[in-house]
Amino acid sequence: MQSKPVNEYPRDVIEKLTNVIPFFKQVSQQDQWQYELLLQHSKVVSYAPGDVVVQEGAKDCWLYFLLKGQLSVLAGSQAQAVNSITPGEVFGDLAMLMEQERSATVVADTGCREVVVFAVDFSLFGALDDMHRINLATKLAYYRNLTHNLRWKLEVYRNKYPDYSLANAHRSIKLFVGQKDSKEELFSLAQQGRELGGLLILWNQEFGRLAEMTADAPSGELLAAIAI
Repeated sequence: MQSKPVNEYPRDVIEKLTNVIPFFKQVSQQDQWQYELLLQHSKVVSYAPGDVVVQEGAKDCWLYFLLKGQLSVLAGSQAQAVNSITPGEVFGDLAMLMEQERSATVVADTGCREVVVFAVDFSLFGALDDMHRINLATKLAYYRNLTHNLRWKLEVYRNKYPDYSLANAHRSIKLFVGQKDSKEELFSLAQQGRELGGLLILWNQEFGRLAEMTADAPSGELLAAIAI
């Protein structure tokens, strides 16, 4: 593993990297000062095949975006591969949202020569209603992306397992209908995120059980809603 703070990279390289991350791209377009602040609390980490990126049971404050390569998600006492993470995906967000330990181990896929991750220190965000450093617009951008991604994941799982007891549960979680760009919207998005995240954790527990029961099955046959 090799970790470097953002300021050790040429500026054009960092801008190219963050341009493929929807949240960073949006912040850079709407508030350059906020973008610079996020970069000051970020790092780029390179991993060799088999390196551990996230350890189950760990508790830290890092939010991750995969830039290059592929990651394997391991669950259960036998560390069965139950899912993969591909470039463009965010991970580690649910542990921050739910204020819990990492619920799975993530490793650099052995089939990749190199895995590159962009990591942000989420403690910078502070309490939800604290706009001292990360302002309302930036927090709204983050939580909008978060809830969108969570709903999308749950729809994927619903489509694959339509008869599962939780398949339609996320559709009962209401969208915000009040004044946009307000604190009320932010609080609503955060609550939506926690409820959606709770559903993902329930899926995760079920697929962890399935992984134990089907240890010899190809990992592609298991679609896990891993809450990392």
